[in-house]
Amino acid sequence: MAEAAEPGPGRLWIRDPRAILAEGAGGGIVVAGTRIVECVAAGAKPAAPVDETFDASRHVVIPGLINTHHHAFQTLTRAHPLAINKPLFPWLKALYTVWGRITPEAFRLATQVAFTELLLSGCTTAGDHHYLFPKGLEDSMDVQVAEARALGIRAAITRGSMSLSDREGGLPPESLTQDDDTILSDCERVLNLFHDPAPGAMVQVALAPCSPFAVTRRLMRESAALAARHGSRLHTHLGETLDEDAYCQQMFGCRPVEYLEEVGWLNDRVWLAHGIHFTDAEVARLGKAGVGVCHCPTSNMTLASGRCRTCELEAAGSPVGLGVDGSASNDSSNLMEGVRHALMINRLTYGAEAVTHLDALRWATEGSAACLGRTDIGRIEPGREADLALFTLDELRFSGAHDPLAALVLCGATRADRVMVAGRWRVIDGQPLGVDTGMLREAHSRLAVDLFGAV
Repeated sequence: MAEAAEPGPGRLWIRDPRAILAEGAGGGIVVAGTRIVECVAAGAKPAAPVDETFDASRHVVIPGLINTHHHAFQTLTRAHPLAINKPLFPWLKALYTVWGRITPEAFRLATQVAFTELLLSGCTTAGDHHYLFPKGLEDSMDVQVAEARALGIRAAITRGSMSLSDREGGLPPESLTQDDDTILSDCERVLNLFHDPAPGAMVQVALAPCSPFAVTRRLMRESAALAARHGSRLHTHLGETLDEDAYCQQMFGCRPVEYLEEVGWLNDRVWLAHGIHFTDAEVARLGKAGVGVCHCPTSNMTLASGRCRTCELEAAGSPVGLGVDGSASNDSSNLMEGVRHALMINRLTYGAEAVTHLDALRWATEGSAACLGRTDIGRIEPGREADLALFTLDELRFSGAHDPLAALVLCGATRADRVMVAGRWRVIDGQPLGVDTGMLREAHSRLAVDLFGAV
């Protein structure tokens, strides 16, 4: 079982922020232990004495961002020449040829880089979908949990899988797949070791077959049953490209959403990555079932996959969150940058008045929390976990900005000055505590070149 977060020191008043994304908190918030215990009105003081005060007058305070879809191992193949300028399926086939070379040490460094990047962008919950298990990477989930704990970031780890190789109608080579029994056995092991369903959990585990056409029907159904027994959630890619629709029709004789229902995945314990190519009827079915969708705007634009139907999905009842997606289709692990991209692509889709900066921030906080089934994170209010991102507006890009919250998104904030997770500072003055980013970058870059021939 995952360990509880270490409480913060006493009662801390984060005082008089320049702006804050919370109701009735113009005078700041009080944190005690791992939680927010009070919102302080503008001009007021906390209701009870505090042990420490932090002057936030230079800072714009928002809930910690929550990433609901990523592939940390892909930080090793950013801007790789084999994959540049390709849509999803050719992109995947090109990179499968190199991803099989990943070593345990390379995977550890890739995870540390991805989680550190997320934290520096104001992200306090790092979701990752790891589905690649070549020989030597059998303990990948253990590595990710260890790296998250060392960094102090909250983690939503998904045990991914691929069991259909190119010999059996899938996309990946056989060397990257595992058989169903091996996958299910390790899923149960990881759930027993790490999944904590309690409020305030620092580590939660979901089961995440890579995509419905990368695994067998049996694995989809038994993953759903196993997750239900352990009170965990389910995650997969769905509706990302038109090629996927055609592939699903060819393999199963139906569209992806129909197949999802057939294998027992059309329920509110499921969230999907991308969710672009849904018909009106499918949007209604997903919404009625409460299936969440992680919008990945940067990746969708990079691979030209299409536009997620965010507004229709929300109106139908589906939670909508945000994800950076893989660092080889995004080439970054920066969720604050993803918030800006979400605003821009959705304004292009729905109109300038239909989607605001507050909508984009909401997707990255409350919406993402809902996708993960969590009500303890995603908002600044008493009783919630003290997961916070604090940004300053002292760069030239913000000069002349009048609305501080809008400026974060419209003027392109990318790096938080301070980040708090579960009541403890994890980033101070733009630096992650306990991480030498220069040494990390050097070691990670060297392995990327040695293993994958990156230029």
